[in-house]
Amino acid sequence: MRNTATILLAVGALALTALPSHAAEPPPPTGQPSLASAFQTAAAKYDVPREVLVGVGFAETHLDGHDGTPSQANGYGVMHLAANNVNKTMSEASKLTGLPVAQLSKDDTSNVLGAAAVLDSYADQAGLQDRSDLGKWYSVIAKYSHSADGPTARLYTDEVYRVIARGVSTAGVSTEPKKVTPDLGAYAKVTPLGTKTKASVQAVDYPGAIWNPACTCNYQVGRTQAITTIVIHVTQGSYAGTISWFKDPAAQVSAHYVVRSSDGQITQMVAEKDTAWHARSANPYAIGIEHEGFIDQPSWFTDAMYRSSAALTANIADRRGIPKDRNHIKGHSEMPGNDHTDPGPNWNWDYYMQLVNGGDPNPPEYNFTTWGNGVNVRSAPQLSASVVTTLPGPTQVFVECQVQGDTVTANGYTNNWWAKLRDQNGYMTNIYIDDPNAKLPGVPDC
Repeated sequence: MRNTATILLAVGALALTALPSHAAEPPPPTGQPSLASAFQTAAAKYDVPREVLVGVGFAETHLDGHDGTPSQANGYGVMHLAANNVNKTMSEASKLTGLPVAQLSKDDTSNVLGAAAVLDSYADQAGLQDRSDLGKWYSVIAKYSHSADGPTARLYTDEVYRVIARGVSTAGVSTEPKKVTPDLGAYAKVTPLGTKTKASVQAVDYPGAIWNPACTCNYQVGRTQAITTIVIHVTQGSYAGTISWFKDPAAQVSAHYVVRSSDGQITQMVAEKDTAWHARSANPYAIGIEHEGFIDQPSWFTDAMYRSSAALTANIADRRGIPKDRNHIKGHSEMPGNDHTDPGPNWNWDYYMQLVNGGDPNPPEYNFTTWGNGVNVRSAPQLSASVVTTLPGPTQVFVECQVQGDTVTANGYTNNWWAKLRDQNGYMTNIYIDDPNAKLPGVPDC
C-alpha cells in the first residue's frame, strides 16, 4: 500500500520523500476474493455465523485448501472435512449437500459450503435457537472437531474463539475482532489442557510441556537403541487435531512432542524413554518433535514456535549428550527410508540452529524498511493513542508481530493492520512499511 503525494491523516499531515519505486501504482490484488464470497454464501444458506465458519477454517488451515492434499488425519480443504474412523465430516457434508467427495475435497467454495452444512446439522441436533449468538456455538464447534476427549475438544474450540476475538485478514477473507463470552455448556466441567491444578500431571521429561499421552497402541514401550537424533516434523494439520490423532487407535503414528504455532505451547505425548512412531527405521534412536502447520505455508512458522521448539531441542540435547548440530538434529525428510518432505523449504534451519545453540538472532523475515518522513509510532494501534516516537526518515525496523487496529486511509489506500516495533516499543500503520502487502507476509499476529 503506497502513496505518491502528501498524506493527510487524522493525526496530521506527513510530508513524504524517497518513495519506493512501485509507489506510483496500486499493489496487485492478492488473496482469493472468491473465498470471501464462499464464506458469505455458506453462512447465509445454512444460518451459520460467518465468524464461526472463518474461525474454524483459520484454526484448521489458515484458509488454505492445499489443492486437495489431505492432512495427516485425512482431512481435506479449507475447512478440513475429514474421512477417518472417528471424524466423518466429509461423508456427512456430501450427504447434506449432495456434492461429490471429489468436489468437496478440491473446490474451496464447495468445501466451505459442506462445512457449513455439517455445522448447521450439529446446531439442529443441539437445539440451538439463537444462531446469531456466537457464544452459543461452543459445543457445536467442539463436536465439529471430533476430538479424542473433552480436554482436546476444549483446546480446539478455545483456539477457534481466540481467532474470532482477534479477527482474520488473509486469503482475501476478513472478519472484525469480536470479544465473545463462550457458553461452555457441558464443557464447563472439562479442565482445559495446560491448566495448573492439583491433579495436573507435569510432562515426564520437559517441565515446560503439558503431559497428554498418546494411545499406547501408537508407540512402543522402551527403546532398542540409544537416543542420538532429534527429528523435526511438521504436522500437516492443526495442533489440537494432531494431539487428537495421536490418541486415536487407528492412527498408528505418534511423536514425543507437539508444538503450537501461535504461542509455542508444547504437549508431550510419548515419554522419551519410549519409542514413538514417527520416522520409520529411525524410531529406535530418535526423538520426534511435531510442529503445527503445513510445509507449504510459512505463516505457521512463528517466532514463538521457533523459540519454544529450540529451547526444547536444546534441553533434550543437553540432557542426553546429543551434539547440537545438523548431523544430530534433522528434518523428517533427511531420515533414512522416509518419503516425507517435512519440515520443507519454508523451515528456517539457520535461524533455528542459532536459537538451539543459545543465540538470539533477529528473525530475518521480520526486518523491514520504512519509508516517508515524520512517521509516528504510537503506544497502541489507534490514531488516538499517544505518540511514542517519530521516525525521521526511512529506516530499518524489527516487527515483532502485527495486529488489526484503527483503519488508516491514505491517498486512496486503506489498511487496518499495524506493525508492533520491538526497538521503538510501539505501533505504526503497515502503510509505511516498504512491502506491497497490507498484511506483512510471514509475520505472526499479535
